[in-house]
Amino acid sequence: MRPINLIVIHCSASPNGDSLFRGSPGTPGLQTPESMLDSWHALRGFKRDPKARAAFNPALASIGYHFVIYTDGTSVTGRGLEEIGAHVSGFNQKSLGVCMVGTDKFSAAQWQTLRELITSLCKKFPEARVVGHRDLSPDQNKNGVVEKFEWLKICPGFDVLAWLASGMAPVVSALVP
Repeated sequence: MRPINLIVIHCSASPNGDSLFRGSPGTPGLQTPESMLDSWHALRGFKRDPKARAAFNPALASIGYHFVIYTDGTSVTGRGLEEIGAHVSGFNQKSLGVCMVGTDKFSAAQWQTLRELITSLCKKFPEARVVGHRDLSPDQNKNGVVEKFEWLKICPGFDVLAWLASGMAPVVSALVP
C-alpha cells in the first residue's frame, strides 16, 4: 500500500440536489454519478493506469476520485486505494479523493456517509490530514493560512476544518433544502 498523508474532500461541481443519474435502471444507457464523473475527467485528459483499471473498476477509464458519495448517501468506489488519484494537482501521490455529488449543498444522507467514510479512512490512515480541495490552494501571501481570496476553487463548498471541529455534524447552511 502506498503511504497516505491526505484525505481530500471534493464536490462534483454539479447542480445541488441533482443525483447525476441519467437514463433508466436496468437499461444499457444508464449513467451513474461515477460514470458521469469518469466522462468529465476523460474530457480533462485524465487516464487510469491500465493495470490498475484491469484490476479494479475496469469500466471507469478516467475517474480521478477514490470515492463518490451519491445524493442518497450511497458511497461507491472510483479508483482503488493503492492507485494514485487525479483529484488535486501536486498532492495526488499520497492522498485519497472523496467526492460529494453537488456543489455547496448536500443531503443529510451525504453528510452521514461522509462522516462514516472519513472516520473509517482516518482509522486506516491515522497519519492522514483531512482537508478540502480549496485548502490546498497556494498560500499566495505566505502567511501560513490559505484564505478565501487565495482559493483556486470553492470545492467542496464548505469549511472542512470547521466541519471536523464540530464533530463532523452536518453543516446546516450546506444542507439541501
